[in-house]
Amino acid sequence: MIRLKFARRWALLLNWSCCLLVATAVMAQQPESRDMKLTGFHDLHGRGAYQPVIQEQGGRWIAYIGHHGGSARNPLTGANEPSGTSLIDVSDPAQPRYVHHIPGDGGGAQMVRVCKGSDLPRADRGKVYLLRTLGHAAHEIWDVTRPENPARVVTVADGLRGTHKNWWECDTGIAYLVSGVSGWRTSRMSQIFDLGNPAQPVFIRNFGLPGQQPGASGEVPTGLHGPISTGPKGNRVYFGHGTNSDGILQIVDRDKLLKGAKESTPENLLYPQAGRFDLPPGYGAHTAFPVTGMEIAGARRDFVVVTNEALGDGCGGTRQKVWMIDVTEEARPRVTSTWELDDKPGNFCARPGRVGAHSSHESFTPIYYRRIMFIAHFNAGVRALDIRDPYRLQEIAYYVPATGGRTVTTNNVEVDERGYIYIVDRHGGGMHILELSGAARKVANFR
Repeated sequence: MIRLKFARRWALLLNWSCCLLVATAVMAQQPESRDMKLTGFHDLHGRGAYQPVIQEQGGRWIAYIGHHGGSARNPLTGANEPSGTSLIDVSDPAQPRYVHHIPGDGGGAQMVRVCKGSDLPRADRGKVYLLRTLGHAAHEIWDVTRPENPARVVTVADGLRGTHKNWWECDTGIAYLVSGVSGWRTSRMSQIFDLGNPAQPVFIRNFGLPGQQPGASGEVPTGLHGPISTGPKGNRVYFGHGTNSDGILQIVDRDKLLKGAKESTPENLLYPQAGRFDLPPGYGAHTAFPVTGMEIAGARRDFVVVTNEALGDGCGGTRQKVWMIDVTEEARPRVTSTWELDDKPGNFCARPGRVGAHSSHESFTPIYYRRIMFIAHFNAGVRALDIRDPYRLQEIAYYVPATGGRTVTTNNVEVDERGYIYIVDRHGGGMHILELSGAARKVANFR
């Protein structure tokens, strides 16, 4: 009798597990969402996408999408082109219109930043400029004033061993390029240029962690993932180092960085550093997004939202997540809260693809700033976090695209000044344009 009861219970458990897997498979054929809805979609011609940037120019809204390597047919030309940069008119987000593709070099052109000449200090005021990577070997400037007919302006740097997430200050022209420079002991450090006149780049300095510079010895510190600057007003540059391990948040005095001694000695590399926070060894620092000037209990406090990047499929290893770090006292940063996706309701561990966080949006639009962070979460789509209480992050909305026969890999997310949310897929699942709805929309600052 005992064996019979045990057998029945085991059969029920197996039946429940099978039903859960079937239900998950059925769910994945349809979008899954909470307080976030689909407004528009473009397949990007099946190209794997990395960085989206959305720019208003000439009364139009243009989405610039950086792509991973590979190639695909461009329907506008009929030619098979190495994946580079897609330019899409999203003025009507419900009907995105592909206007041009700038081919890459076979290694893609993952990173894009855009500045108007009217914002830059010494540029042609009637033009719009695109800064992009070219594979892992170069950084370029393009004139994209007419998105249908871009023209290359100049190669800023080439002969590199790596590139990644750049930052460009449109008001000053200072650009922080992630590069691998010959002689340096890492493929990701920072080259700093003055691109106030994009046609005439002016090199300022190389910068990295002590131990990465030429001639150093011993262990090489983890490589740079990307910087974000608060410009002259904030006078800080926040560098995120590491991917899914050995993460470092480095807080740098911008003025000292630009005006200090340029020779790459350990002393000169440390001189601009105002603070540093080393994450536990199993976590990286893919994106370090500053959220400064938050009013907490009547006091002004500064935070950085650090997002890790998951690398492996499934749920093995350390789960990469989101960290809220108080940097008000820069010499002593401290974690106030973390957020990790509960994978069980969606059974994401059983789904194909990477499980864990990747990146956050990087726009300072007042609609979301100090209120909501959007996190690209690979096979769990995009997740919206309410950060108004930095001691207790809460998920308030999400959107997981339908698989369409593919593995969902939401790679990066960005928002525009209208409040639309753009997510792009790493493995050819296209670009989804989303809107907040319901209770989540009330957290934002729509006017």
